[in-house]
Amino acid sequence: MDFASLDLMKMMQRKMGYHAERQDLLANNVAQIDTPGFTPVDIKTPDFEKMVTPPGGKLKMATTDGQHFLSGPRASGAYRTNEMKDTYQITPMENSSSVEEQMMMVAENQMEYQKVSNLYTKMTRMFKTAIGNN
Repeated sequence: MDFASLDLMKMMQRKMGYHAERQDLLANNVAQIDTPGFTPVDIKTPDFEKMVTPPGGKLKMATTDGQHFLSGPRASGAYRTNEMKDTYQITPMENSSSVEEQMMMVAENQMEYQKVSNLYTKMTRMFKTAIGNN
């Protein structure tokens, strides 16, 4: 069985590919920071949650007892934006890019990539342990 063909593994591969591509773009933003008139760019984040949602919609939590809590709308990601915001300063080169802001985005992207990479590695090890191939 090819583990890479599983939907979960494919999604993690796509997410790592997204973060690798975004890292290149953010690195270019940092490299061009002193270019007069340069405006930083970012790529739109794909809806990874939509990729794991079943075709018929979200699964409903079964409530077999009247005292069970019902799940409400989730607030995760409600405070994040995918578009580049105006920065709080304009540099002497008259561009709206700040090194600090770009480096924070690079660090966040690196952490997200590492998180998915670690999960991918752990899933692979789990499958290998399950089939007895340590």
